[in-house]
Parts: sequence; C-alpha cells; structure tokens
Amino acid sequence: MNESKPHVSAGPDADTRAVLAGDVASWEKGEVAGFLAKAPERAARFETYGGFPLKRAYTALDLAGTALGDIGLPGRYPFTRGPYPTMYRGRIWTMRQIAGFGTAEDTNGRFKYLIAQGQTGLSTDFDMPTLMGYDSDHPMSEGEVGREGVAIDTLADMELLFDGIDLEKISVSMTINPSAWILLAMYVALARKKGYDLGKLSGTIQADILKEYQAQKEWAFPVAPSVRIVRDSIAWCARNMKRYNPINISGYHISEAGGSPLDEVAFTMCNLITYVEEVTKTGMHVDEFAPRLAFFYVCQSDFFEEIAKFRAVRRVYAKIMRERFGAKNPESMRLRFHCQTAAASLTKPQYRINVVRTGLQALAAVLGGAQSLHTNGMDEAFAIPTEEAMKIALRTQQIVAEESGVASVADPLGGSYFVENLTTQYERAIFAVIDEVDRNGGTIRLTEEGWFQRRIADFAYDVALKKANGEKPVIGVNRYVEEGEKFEIELHPYDPTTAERQIARLRNVRATRDQAKVGSLMERLVAVAKDGRENIMPVTIDLVTAGATMGEIVERLKGLWGTYREQPVF
Repeated sequence: MNESKPHVSAGPDADTRAVLAGDVASWEKGEVAGFLAKAPERAARFETYGGFPLKRAYTALDLAGTALGDIGLPGRYPFTRGPYPTMYRGRIWTMRQIAGFGTAEDTNGRFKYLIAQGQTGLSTDFDMPTLMGYDSDHPMSEGEVGREGVAIDTLADMELLFDGIDLEKISVSMTINPSAWILLAMYVALARKKGYDLGKLSGTIQADILKEYQAQKEWAFPVAPSVRIVRDSIAWCARNMKRYNPINISGYHISEAGGSPLDEVAFTMCNLITYVEEVTKTGMHVDEFAPRLAFFYVCQSDFFEEIAKFRAVRRVYAKIMRERFGAKNPESMRLRFHCQTAAASLTKPQYRINVVRTGLQALAAVLGGAQSLHTNGMDEAFAIPTEEAMKIALRTQQIVAEESGVASVADPLGGSYFVENLTTQYERAIFAVIDEVDRNGGTIRLTEEGWFQRRIADFAYDVALKKANGEKPVIGVNRYVEEGEKFEIELHPYDPTTAERQIARLRNVRATRDQAKVGSLMERLVAVAKDGRENIMPVTIDLVTAGATMGEIVERLKGLWGTYREQPVF
C-alpha cells in the first residue's frame, strides 16, 4: 500500500505554530475577553455527551497531535476517512429498516412493504423466546410469542419468513445472539433447499455473545462455550459463505444499556480481539476470515462526537488487525459497520419531534461513513413502529441520500480542525481502554468479574442525574415541556391469535418429522459439543433440516454446558 508517512504531523510547522499560537493568545485576551465581559457564555464548561472537553474554537494547532498518515485518504490504511475510495459516489449505503413481529407470515408482509418503498436490505427482529432459545410453546414463552419481534422455531418458519424474496439479490441481517448459530443453520438449510449458491448470499447474523453478558443480558450458556460457538460460526462461514458476515460485533446495545460513546466502540474492540484470538487458535490465518467481520453501532445525538467516534474506531481497527494480528490483506483492516439511530433518545412526550432527532442522527451516521443504516420510527417509544412511521423513517434516509448532497464527497468533514482533533482523542481513549483490559486479564475474565458492566452502569447513572437536573437537555422532557399533553397516536396492534398460530405450526413439525433421525443427530450434537475441536455448524444444519426445533437444540446443550449466572454489579 502506498501510505503517507505516519510520523509526519498534520499540523503546521514550528514557525507557523509560533505565529498561530500568538494569534490565538491575542484573540483570547482581546476579542474573547471583551465579548465575555459583556455577554458570558452559557456554561462554565462545555463537553461532548461522552465527556470529552470542548474548546471554544479549533485551529491548525489542534492537528499537532495527529499524524498526517493517520488521516490519510478514503479507502487507504488506516481507513479513517472511510473503508472505500469512492464511498457513496459509487453506491449509497444499504437502507436496512429492521422489521419483525407476529409470525413469519406477518413479518414477510412487512418485508415486502418496505422493499416496495425502496428499502435495499432486510433486517430481522426476533421475539424474546427466539432470542433466548425457547420454543414458542415453552412455559417461559407465554405472553411473548411474536410480541416484540417475529417468532421462529423451525425451518418451516424460516421458509415462510423469506417466501417470495430472492436471497441472492437482497442482503439479510438477523439480530440474534445466544441462539444465532441455529438461525444461521436454518438460513443455510433454506438456501440449500431453494438451490441458492451459498457463495452469493450476503448479509449478517449478529452473534456477538460477549456484549450480551456485558450489556443486553440475553444468554443461554456460560461464556466459554458461547464464545466457542461464535468461533465455529465465523470459521464455517469463512469457508462456505464468502460474502456473508458471520458476526456483527455490536456497540449499539452497549450504548442502549447506558454506556458512553467511548465504551461503545472501545468494548467492541476488546470483544473483537477475543473473537480473533479464538478463531486463529483453530489454525486459520486472520486474512482467511477477517474480511467478513462486521460491526454494529448506534448514532447518538451529539453530532460531531458521533462522526469522530466512527472515524476513530476505523483507525483503531486497522491498527489492531495489522499490528496485533499480522493481517496483510487490506480487506482485513477495513472496518465496515451497520448503524442504527438511537432508540434510547426517542421520547413519548412530543413524539413527532423524534423525526428531527432521527434525521440528525442519520446525517451524522452518513458523515461518519456507515455502510448500512436503520432509522427509527417516531413512535418506537410506544411500540413496534407502524407502517407509516417506518415509511417516514425510510424517507428520512432517502432525503439524506438524494437531496442533501452529502453523499457526493467522501468524508466531507475530513480535515476539520475540530473533527480531526476529536478523532485523535477518541483513538487514544479507545487504546487506553484496550490496554487496561489487557493488563487486567482480558475481556472474558473482566466480563465475568463485572468490570464492563460497572462502567456501563456508572455512565448511565451519571447521565440520568444530568437529565434529572436539566444539565442534559431533552426537549419535551426537561425543556419546553407541554403540560397535560395527550397522546393521540395509532399504535401497531398485537394479534391475539399469534401464539395459537405459531404453536400449531410448531407442533405439526414435531408430529411429522423423522423422530429417530432427529434423536440420532441430537446425540451427534452432544458428541461434537463435548469434543470442543470439531465445528458445531454442520451437525446443527443437519438437525434443523431434519425438523429439530431451536428450543430442543438449546435445551440439549444446556444439559451439557449448563447456563450462566451473572455476578451482581453494585
């Protein structure tokens, strides 16, 4: 690669710095001091949402700590300015509105509606029983079947979910973690049944189990066997699904649990390191699988902080992959990420202004270089969004893409004194978190000890206090409040027949399958799980093809591995 020299400073030379420093000092003592005497600033201290202090103005002096090679060019190491040289001039980001409710047939209808509105990728939300690995007729599933996502128990459900949709032509994302490998197996089994070329399928399955223990709290097994399953999924896809992303290492849920923007990206890098180490232990070289690793981030409301955050984490990732893991292929160093606007920022009071929040967050995500984007519906603080709310959210992306002009230039904020300075601050802070984790025993150990969880809880508590005392403004909640506001809003309905319809199909699958074959494959599953070296994906694919349910597979492995009990965080 023809890179810029990393030691060359992006800031001015010594003589120019001296002159500029004099100008800044004169300005502070003159114009600034005089103006402050007449009109004090709004606060004694300004900082980003994540707590990074903000100067009154930034100049070329603030580039002195940034190497010219670290800014670089789009599509060139360290990819600060974007993973591809032409960015959106060649191809607009994938507009991937998430959908999922009721049964597979119900969600299939929403998918087709969104595709008709111009959506370019599918993203699937699953109900809580599916997320936790319970069948729909399990006692733990009562009242939750299809309520906050689509219910998927068997391959028959997967067939209906994507009925009439060409999976070779549209990418599919599936947001699921502890039972992710089983859904991946169903997806593969469906593709084989329809005669698709696995090498042409694109999309991702989330599968990032470490952030579950740290933030989202959805798990089935202890940490070690869960990480082993992630390892197997990555390795299997690298050899069988060349265009598919077998993991979406996710900061979104860290943020939604209350974590800071810094910890959102820093924790994903810690989790990345663990996954890469586990896969390379199998004998695979990093360049065999790293090109298909993908990430999932939130875009919060602090506009410039979010842009700097995305630019910094790309730079950090590139350096980790090359310097720590010896990657040679540039594709292994390009961080690609899906982004979702911040659900936690949406409010019930004056809910229509959520459209504005989402629009600004979408713009920041694009200026930060996202490869795919979901924009939230204005009514998501109440329930699953209606079709109208989702259409407005999709139109928001389309306005940014086709009317704003921001997609015409790669990294249009590159070179901004403020953005470059904040990007470098973020890079240093991310590496500081990684160094602390390395010094104290690594990601798995600190997850089990609650270190990540405490950092999330501490920041969440601090933000809650700032919102309560008004230091952090939330329009409609602690500023410009409308007393006695009445919510006249159409909500997405829950069909009370959902569980009945879903359970009927589940029981029919159980009644008509070859029980002996399923039983034999279950014994094979346990043997593979005990061995620890053989990949668990092939037998799982065979099981779901034979009609085994997700819950049956999970329960059988719980009998072998047990489940996880979290250490409380105080």
